[in-house]
Amino acid sequence: MLFITTIYPSGMNLEGGIRLKVHDVSLSFGGVSALSDVDLILKDREILAVIGPNGAGKTALLNCISGFYKPWKGEIYFEGKKITKMRPDQIAKLGIARTFQNIGLYTGLTVFENVMAARHIYMSQNLITDAIFVGPAKSEELRHRGVVEEIIDFLELSPWRKKVVGSLPYGLRKRVELARALALEPRILLLDEPMAGMNLEEKEDIARFILEIFDGQGESYETHVLKDGIKSIILVEHDMGIVMDLAERIVVLDFGRKIAEGKPEEIRNDEKVIRAYLGED
Repeated sequence: MLFITTIYPSGMNLEGGIRLKVHDVSLSFGGVSALSDVDLILKDREILAVIGPNGAGKTALLNCISGFYKPWKGEIYFEGKKITKMRPDQIAKLGIARTFQNIGLYTGLTVFENVMAARHIYMSQNLITDAIFVGPAKSEELRHRGVVEEIIDFLELSPWRKKVVGSLPYGLRKRVELARALALEPRILLLDEPMAGMNLEEKEDIARFILEIFDGQGESYETHVLKDGIKSIILVEHDMGIVMDLAERIVVLDFGRKIAEGKPEEIRNDEKVIRAYLGED
């Protein structure tokens, strides 16, 4: 079986080991401020958690990074390249993939078809070769299928690969969405509450998958994202136990502003963070 491996652009600028930089980003909707002067860096080989109460601006921040929202002020850089005004598909092609807080799968398609849909950014054959499915088109199809099958196997979705996604329980659908993001073979993975609504066992499974994705699984896989691991991850999550176990650094938002940043043990005892979550007497 042949597989596709993403070829990264040359000349990547990782000055200071920084893979993503959010500088002075502000966003508002009809006069309501969602983000105010937010600064953030994501280092190479790092899991960074972004936490905060409901409505703090966490998802808005991920939407700005992935191109779904355009900030009215500030800039965002990926590996030294400005991506602030780029479309979501352009940003995905550069190497940033994400999952969504509210599942965004094709409910009428199978697990395999949903994951395969993410491979469209790598498909290069023309309509004629695709239509007759010979030569390069057939070879390309086989390579894409190989990547998808590896990801499905890695996330332990093989028993459901032919099942229609709309018929699956919530926890499995969240796992399918993670598989679709991995099929883009990104260098940065944005996870928006990947464990929301899950029971303890499902959360432990997703936490294990995140760590394995980050670390890479070596020679047993051909697909880049499984073999070498994701270079950097931003995790938005409400479960503080999970955050403290997975993240190397934590950024805290409240009412669209960054109020704290540091290692888990520092954030745990930060008075501003405690007030944001528990309120003041």
